[in-house]
Amino acid sequence: MAVRRRRRGAAAPPEPPAHSGRRPCRLSGRRAGAAMGRAALLLLLLVATAARAGVSAAGGPEVHSLRGTWRLGNGNGSVVLRGEVPGCVHTALHRRGLIQDPYYRFNDVMYRWISLDNWTYSRTFKTPFDIRKWQKVNLVFEGVDTVAQILINNITLGRTDNMFNRYSFDITSVIKEVNFVEVRFLSAVSYAAEQSRCHKAYSIPPACPPPVQKGECHANFIRKEQCSFSWDWGPSFPTQGIWKDVRIEAYNHYHLIYFSLTSFFVKSAQQWSLEIESIFDVVSSKPIAGLVTVNIPKLQMQQTFSVKLQPGEGSIVLLVNINKSSAVEAWWPNGHGKQTGYNMTTTFIMEAGYQIEKFSKAYFRTVELVQEPIPGSPGLSFYFKINGRPIFLKGSNWIPADSFQDRVTYDTLWLLLKSAADANMNALRVWGGGVYEQDEFYNICDEIGIMIWQDFMFACALYPTDQNYLESVRAEVSHQVRRLKSHPSIILWSGNNENEAAIASNWFSIPYADREVYIKDYVLLYVKNIREIVLTEDKSRPFIASSPTNGLESVKEGWLSQNPYDTHYGDTHFYDYSNDCWNWTVYPKTRFASEYGFQSWPSFSTIEKVSSTEDWSYTSNFSLHRQHHENGNDQMLQQIGHHFKLPQSTDPIKKFKDTIYLTQVMQAQCIKTETEFYRFSQSEIIKGEGHTMGALYWQLNDIWQAPSWASLGSMFRVPGELKPQAIMENNRTEFMRLRK
Repeated sequence: MAVRRRRRGAAAPPEPPAHSGRRPCRLSGRRAGAAMGRAALLLLLLVATAARAGVSAAGGPEVHSLRGTWRLGNGNGSVVLRGEVPGCVHTALHRRGLIQDPYYRFNDVMYRWISLDNWTYSRTFKTPFDIRKWQKVNLVFEGVDTVAQILINNITLGRTDNMFNRYSFDITSVIKEVNFVEVRFLSAVSYAAEQSRCHKAYSIPPACPPPVQKGECHANFIRKEQCSFSWDWGPSFPTQGIWKDVRIEAYNHYHLIYFSLTSFFVKSAQQWSLEIESIFDVVSSKPIAGLVTVNIPKLQMQQTFSVKLQPGEGSIVLLVNINKSSAVEAWWPNGHGKQTGYNMTTTFIMEAGYQIEKFSKAYFRTVELVQEPIPGSPGLSFYFKINGRPIFLKGSNWIPADSFQDRVTYDTLWLLLKSAADANMNALRVWGGGVYEQDEFYNICDEIGIMIWQDFMFACALYPTDQNYLESVRAEVSHQVRRLKSHPSIILWSGNNENEAAIASNWFSIPYADREVYIKDYVLLYVKNIREIVLTEDKSRPFIASSPTNGLESVKEGWLSQNPYDTHYGDTHFYDYSNDCWNWTVYPKTRFASEYGFQSWPSFSTIEKVSSTEDWSYTSNFSLHRQHHENGNDQMLQQIGHHFKLPQSTDPIKKFKDTIYLTQVMQAQCIKTETEFYRFSQSEIIKGEGHTMGALYWQLNDIWQAPSWASLGSMFRVPGELKPQAIMENNRTEFMRLRK
């Protein structure tokens, strides 16, 4: 989603193979019996060897969490407090009573000083194990937000510059019985500005957000949640903090880092298979042999494989063929069937080391993005097949549920996602200006059948492609794909949000003579780096380079189409605030509508908690401050005026409440009309347009209490607040009274 304007509108999806390009370990058919016999013998020998070596077969690494209370201080030491980890500076200050609710009134601007300062997290911890017993000890951060220097016992371990990456530092030679660890943050705002200044060859637009957003500049120069620098529906809170888990890991010989499984259906054999990938840090200087046993009790499937780990980063890729006689139940989207998953245990027993038991859920699901000619229409189709069945994607777009990620709980995610499923949605697009969501988000989507269109975190901007930046991005993409690819809910990887359109439509007024430089950067980043990694790491789902895109037509045109909003190809984003939204003829008869929407205000009960009496007017300074979309408040009144009488009460507060209510009714009617148009267009081709196979409106949820395109209000303040449709159902009499 970009700054709103009226506009209309990849790579070819890989064919799902039976297995990845890496050579898998197999065991099937007539060889299985003899091999199982040999495996059983080897298993006994390995257990005996481990016992003689004094290694427990059921043992494992020592893992010590550093979650909890840390010391937190600002740059000059004038502010010192306790801060929780995971967490960030803003929430720590708020919890200690040093600042008000950051969302209260104008605090997003008043508290800008927090993001401009440099903060340090520190703590002391005792090593809870005998250091001498372990070959390797790591300090692991699952998420650091964002630019920081990591020290232990006054020794610099390294630096971080990517909120979306995992960092592991070897502390084997520096850890003591008692240790002092520091994470010295640099202001994300200052860092981004400095990176922009250092990029002297040519500018990378946009430099700053529109003034109405009251945001910070150069978000595209830092690998951080882009909307944390502001957006047209959200505030500017460029946070600092340790936003995910941090821990000490000690191990010998080898240690499991990533474990994933993806399913394939081999048409030629009419058989399901699972590809299981395990990535290890191997400390041993020599290869380590062993056995891996995969057990899925419900499918009466158990297979054992002989494997070998190589020194360094060793990986094991297993191909497990499911017996044809097993009645496998596939995973289906909400409304199309069950979300069946099978409990699976994977056991690793290596010749020198400990036993690892990995418990996981195996899902069987195929996905195909179909782009093929349509009779009676130029261009190509753009729709998804799940398990061979064409599925109309109906749902919305997802943005971060809070500016402060440590406040997003499992209950918050469950309430939002279950609300979507209960509204008969089957898909959400995780938008590219936010974050790769936490594991619980995708687990819930797996459980309730919400398909995920997953953007990579690039949005509405051009980006640098210097070596350091690309290395950081490559590490980010590898980590996120390895972390997420086991989820059947994720059906598509998308390289970015609206960046193909930004170049094609010249949003940033780039001189024609300079255009090739930016096209080259675009292809280098999204095609030669991101796409290359995705196709290597995950061959089970399709990839497109951008949204909107013309799909295969964009590929044909060198990955940048002249008109990414062409209704005959790919997906489109469409916004029109000037025409009457009840007039369905203004909407594009597109192949797939992945963004469209209209603003409304959240309910008064939501606004009331972050405002004062003087703010309760549609034209108050607060109302103008909270609106981050240029002319947004006027556009809502204009849409209301097409079909409703504007409130005329002499009571200013009642007038404000009535106006808020009417914006919600207006939004509901507009979304209803446009969504029904796309649903109806599924079954027809008119003048070469149609066969629409997806409608994802913008947007499902809010990030704070303000006017936005959301249909669910700020869930932390008013759990269960529904902005449009529910309000209409509960207020039919009032609705009719307000009609012209």
